[in-house]
Amino acid sequence: MSAVAESANARESEQRARIVAAAERLFREIGFQKTTVADIARELRMSPANVYRFFGSKAEIHVAVARQLMGEVETAIRRVAAGPGAASERLRALVLCNEAMNADRYLADRKMHDMVEAALDQRWPTIDEHVDRIDAIVQSVIADGMESGEFAKGDAGLAAKLVHTALIRFFHPRLMIDCAERPEPTSEQMIDFCLAALRMGARR
Repeated sequence: MSAVAESANARESEQRARIVAAAERLFREIGFQKTTVADIARELRMSPANVYRFFGSKAEIHVAVARQLMGEVETAIRRVAAGPGAASERLRALVLCNEAMNADRYLADRKMHDMVEAALDQRWPTIDEHVDRIDAIVQSVIADGMESGEFAKGDAGLAAKLVHTALIRFFHPRLMIDCAERPEPTSEQMIDFCLAALRMGARR
């Protein structure tokens, strides 16, 4: 790729990032449903037509904002998963990190939760992609634990899906709200439960 093409790609990526950042700010200020492309363009002091140069529709901007928010969570828990400590410690830390970040993004700000509801109701592909990436991160930690002898040997991929499912109310923004009035089991209690199961291994 030529230097000119690389520079053009960099400028396009920068503009797309600016549009996504502006859209996220407006979603938090006036709400996901109420924010228009004209609002985003006004925030950036550009024309709506210029915004459409980088995103084909308002829906594409919605998905890009969701992907950005979920990507931040994935980056944070991937860092925890790759860090020091026993597998059980890292698994606990990444679950609590995910729970805290989702609470900060979607529970503390109900305007942003409207976007989550739309993503789930409309089955945005980015949601399934996010779940798959979370499974992969959890699997990497479980595989480490199986390799070290901390967890019983078994199918790390299946174990990751089982753990993710058991802890779903602490990963899923909608369930976090639905279960907010039910204090138990806590995330710590459920993590202890999952770790005990991983140490015991499958029993047929």
